[in-house]
Amino acid sequence: MFGICNLAIVPLRFEPSDRSEQVSQLLFGEHFKIIEQNPKWVYIELAYDGYKGWIDNKQYQTISEEHYNTLNDIPIVLSADLIEYISTPANQLIPISLGSSLSFLDNDEINESKFSFDGLKVCGTKDKTQLIKTAFMYLNTPYLWGGKSPFGIDCSGFTQMVYKLNGYQLLRDASEQANQGEPLSFIEESEPGDLAFFDNDEGNITHVGIMMNDNYIIHASGKVRIDRLDHLGIYNVDNGRHTHKLRVIKKIV
Repeated sequence: MFGICNLAIVPLRFEPSDRSEQVSQLLFGEHFKIIEQNPKWVYIELAYDGYKGWIDNKQYQTISEEHYNTLNDIPIVLSADLIEYISTPANQLIPISLGSSLSFLDNDEINESKFSFDGLKVCGTKDKTQLIKTAFMYLNTPYLWGGKSPFGIDCSGFTQMVYKLNGYQLLRDASEQANQGEPLSFIEESEPGDLAFFDNDEGNITHVGIMMNDNYIIHASGKVRIDRLDHLGIYNVDNGRHTHKLRVIKKIV
């Protein structure tokens, strides 16, 4: 079985319970494969990044395997403003966030609810120089574990969405993203848009941010913010100390 998210934002949970940890989110229009189900929950695998988790079985629309494959094959079209609105034939409005998937709206068989959209869209691969411009759209977004929207986002959700809006695919977690791209030997080799990864005392990658000019970095820590980066890691300009230990810088694009 297969499905598509027909609501603005749906929590993806670690276990089939409303009290379970949110590990990620589905934004409007994201489609997925259903791996397992029970009377109240379905265990899914997202088509975009293969991420898995549980969602409430009242929070999606079932689609066929044929339609799932169709969505995999057509270009990804995303909403391009912080908040936009989907409208229904009854003139009801559904708010959707930046980066929601609109690809299915032109397919009448998949778009059973006859949703329509008249806002800003983005599609295709953009120049690497656009990554920082997109990142600034999330500036001051509060940190939210598992979040992917301008109303709450985590560090790897931030980098994934910024890259997705520019036509580049990243995996979901920082530890997974750290396996993508080519490592750089020095901070001085980096360009705006490259990813910097940070580890904990056990050597596990736990944080990621996006490089800017002049050794600045934009990342989600408390909120999406801009800090300095040196060879030790992120230097928080507000509290005057290093907060994250630098592991590696990767060139994805």
